[in-house]
Amino acid sequence: MNGLIYYFAAAVLWTGLAAQLPDLLRHRTDPLKRSFCAVILLSGLCFVLGAPPTVILVNRVTGIANMAAPLTYGAVTAFGAASLILIVHWRGSDPVQVRRTARAWLFSYLAVIAAEGVLFALGDAPVERRADFDTYYASTPYIREMIVLYLLAHSVAAVTTTLLCWSWIRKVSRWTRGSLVLLVLGWLFTSAYGVVKFVALTAHWLGHRWDGLSTSVAPLVAVGSCLASAGYILPLVGPRIDSAVTFVRLRPLFRLLAGPTGRRRCVTELSWRTLGDVELRLTTRETAIRDGLRRLAGQLDDQVRSRACRDALAAGSTAAEAETIGIAAMVAVAALAETPTPVAQTGTIGISVGDVDVVVSVSARMRPPAAGSRSLDTCQPSLLSLSKAVRTPIVDAAVQSRRTTAGQLS
Repeated sequence: MNGLIYYFAAAVLWTGLAAQLPDLLRHRTDPLKRSFCAVILLSGLCFVLGAPPTVILVNRVTGIANMAAPLTYGAVTAFGAASLILIVHWRGSDPVQVRRTARAWLFSYLAVIAAEGVLFALGDAPVERRADFDTYYASTPYIREMIVLYLLAHSVAAVTTTLLCWSWIRKVSRWTRGSLVLLVLGWLFTSAYGVVKFVALTAHWLGHRWDGLSTSVAPLVAVGSCLASAGYILPLVGPRIDSAVTFVRLRPLFRLLAGPTGRRRCVTELSWRTLGDVELRLTTRETAIRDGLRRLAGQLDDQVRSRACRDALAAGSTAAEAETIGIAAMVAVAALAETPTPVAQTGTIGISVGDVDVVVSVSARMRPPAAGSRSLDTCQPSLLSLSKAVRTPIVDAAVQSRRTTAGQLS
């Protein structure tokens, strides 16, 4: 296997790390943030050092046969330590106990990494082995102990992290639960990697040649590392996905109340270049919608609402759905009747990002979704329901009826 898949995985991980660097600089004293960045950094480093071209390069540059082995072992051991420390900080509890536990894992694994280096220096591994280093030197003094120490440390980290995540998985929900599921799966793969390696070594000590078993499990640790890294990243990416989905779902209501032409112009479109600040753009869009509802509060016609509500009930909608459709029709008709006034081309509708606590009379009348219904955790289920209702045929019929009436009067 060439090194492209290894380098690609590292590039993906380090791209995510680069996106976190500004936040890390702002919160450099946050142990959780530092632990998270350390996990991503070391995970990518493991892939880079494990790539066959890197193994060849390290051995040639240092002039030491198999120098890549202790470096890779050290990186994998450090990744296990960083994962344990991250889980400890992530779960939280008594701050003193968290710091004590994290330091215990840190110093223990630093000692293991130092011991691996010393054992490699004391051993003799003159023949370069790029794929079967473990089994080839399984009986070599000091090198044997280094390999066993590495596998033990790796297995302890894998099993401990798996158990911690599994015990926590039923106490959380949504993105955190999904993250823990990925972590459990990832560390199960890496645990299997350690078990298979131990089986191959034991077979070698008993006089059997099961070297192929050892060299064939490399995909296990690769898959495990990818799943574990995805598990660590998911809690950060997940809320942004929620915000992006909510941003899109609010678009019909936003276009009705706040854009994109004339007086209601307010540009907050989402693109790949703006995903980094999607939460800010979502807040801006919600505020624009509320500002528009407040502006229309004096032009709302309750008869339009009542008529649309009756039509929705007759069409088979529930009482809550009919009420939302009625409000949507009332708002849409008021927005249609609003008289535009000229403003500067660069003007907006006066949105203030901090003005998110405005509760207008219309939104106060909206009912939340029924218990057990699926809804994004945006704290604005009413706006989402209203935005969905804006696109219903009943609302469109109400708007067309008002246009017809206005045309006849003119």
